[in-house]
Amino acid sequence: MQKNKGIISFIHSFYQAFLPALNGIALAWESERSFRIHVSAILLVSMGGIGFGLDTKEWAIVFLTYAVLTGLELLNSAIESLANYVQPEEHPAMKRAKDLAAGAVLCAAIFAVAIGILLFLPKILQHFSQA
Repeated sequence: MQKNKGIISFIHSFYQAFLPALNGIALAWESERSFRIHVSAILLVSMGGIGFGLDTKEWAIVFLTYAVLTGLELLNSAIESLANYVQPEEHPAMKRAKDLAAGAVLCAAIFAVAIGILLFLPKILQHFSQA
């Protein structure tokens, strides 16, 4: 019986540790249009990956790209929220911080598109050459 309490306690503490993170993702979904766009793109790319039969290494690259892009998008949103709280009025330092964070997301998005082209273009061309 004591062993079950330990497992239940572990699961409960594990769940409690993830609540703020899950809340952050929900907040981003509710309030950040760009986050919803990225998640939509993830769903489309995943359907394409299934349709074109990506191999394990290709899926690893795709999932790593998802992680980088969504992680940076969440960090960008956090920086913007914090900057707006600390300095509600326009301020050059806050604008710089927000612009740099947005630039990081843009770089990741550009490289994500490049990765998508490298992974999918050969498969698309092969598909149409066989049709």
